[in-house]
Amino acid sequence: MVRFFRRKKDDEAASEEGAAAEEGVAEEVEEPAAAEVVMAEDAVSERDDEEAAPVEEAVERTRKTWFGRIGGIFKRGLDDSLWEELEETLISADTGVRTTIRIIEEVQARVKEESIRDPDKALDALKDELVEVLDVDTDRGKIWSRGGDLDSPDGMSVILVVGVNGTGKTTSIGKMAHAYKARGKKVVLAAADTFRAAAIDQLKKWGEHAGVDVVAHQQGADPGAVVFDALAAAEKREADVVIIDTAGRLHTKANLMEELRKVDRVIQRKVPDAPHEVLLVLDATSGQNAMQQAKYFTDAVGVTAVLLAKLDGTAKGGVVFSVCDQLRVPVRFVGTGERPQDLARFEPRRFVEALFAG
Repeated sequence: MVRFFRRKKDDEAASEEGAAAEEGVAEEVEEPAAAEVVMAEDAVSERDDEEAAPVEEAVERTRKTWFGRIGGIFKRGLDDSLWEELEETLISADTGVRTTIRIIEEVQARVKEESIRDPDKALDALKDELVEVLDVDTDRGKIWSRGGDLDSPDGMSVILVVGVNGTGKTTSIGKMAHAYKARGKKVVLAAADTFRAAAIDQLKKWGEHAGVDVVAHQQGADPGAVVFDALAAAEKREADVVIIDTAGRLHTKANLMEELRKVDRVIQRKVPDAPHEVLLVLDATSGQNAMQQAKYFTDAVGVTAVLLAKLDGTAKGGVVFSVCDQLRVPVRFVGTGERPQDLARFEPRRFVEALFAG
């Protein structure tokens, strides 16, 4: 790993650029300290070339604990007890009361309308409804197409990543960097979580491992200044993707949410049509608490998609249905394990089928 610091001529140019930046975003960006650009050499281990853990494995605990029971419930017949037990099971899997009621009412209506008597066909109707709940298309974001390629606007794509402490945000950013780099994309990471030195160091390590550049300031620096410098560096390097890490903000702290809005404004002034994705990282193990976090962040910065981390570590993966249904925000990725490559594009039909497999 080689570290580059601005030399005198570069510092003078940076000062001029910083002055111009201040003129446009005086309320957002303080005088930036010299940025550290960590240039990481390509470093892909043999282990990184292994296949990513599939979604089917990631939902194993949820399937075994809750959804695996549903097939047996249907086989006992389509009576009132079926719907009562189904409601209890879905709520227990953290699908949420409102979403559960909606799902059951829609399935019941279809069963009645189509005069379904076969339990297997009724189960298929449930699966179809679950897929429909997840298949949210807001026409926002979508920087990763269903075909697996980067679906970016002209020029570079800017991804603002938000989420509370402990959700696996920085790790998820590292996995995304790994995935984009594996597809031949030039990636720059911005260490805008300046509250904790550990967060900056962690992102640098992920950048080194993935072989991508990281732009960072010292702990306590203004996050907007880090973002401005990262976008400037990305433009010079003709990067395809900029992924911005932010502090793990407590969603009950209004001042911290306002700071996040300021970062968003810095991005828009530097790249007018950005951010192209505001990705909220949610911890699948936190259940319905994730719903509250999603609401706050959506109100604050207009979340365009969700990355559901730690899906392999919970038996209550049903929260994904609640998020998509109540907030109308799509899930873009799911974390399927602990390795850098263990990040999967979210596919509603495959996810639902995995919940009922076996």
